[in-house]
Amino acid sequence: MAQASSEPVAGSASATATLPPGVDLHARPAADFVRAAMGFGASIQVGAGDREADAKSLLSVLALGAKAGTELRLTAAGDDAEAAVAAMRERVATLS
Repeated sequence: MAQASSEPVAGSASATATLPPGVDLHARPAADFVRAAMGFGASIQVGAGDREADAKSLLSVLALGAKAGTELRLTAAGDDAEAAVAAMRERVATLS
C-alpha cells in the first residue's frame, strides 16, 4: 500500500501511495484529494508516471490522469510537511 521514505531535510517529507482498485483520480476523488491537501500550510506535490502536479490545484491533479493502481509520489515542504504527507497517504488509501 503506502510507504514513507525518510527525508534528511528538515521541513520536508515524501511517501508513495497507490490508488485503490476501481478508483481513478477523476472529478470527485480528485476534489476530495485537493480538499485534504488544502488543509495544510505545506507546499504539496503529487506525481504519477512522468507528471508532477500541485496537490492543491484540482486542474493539475486531474491532468495527471492517474488510474486505479497508479503509484503516486507525494512530497511536501513546510512546517507541517510530515503531517501533510501522512494525511495525504491516508486520503489516497480511502478514496472511493
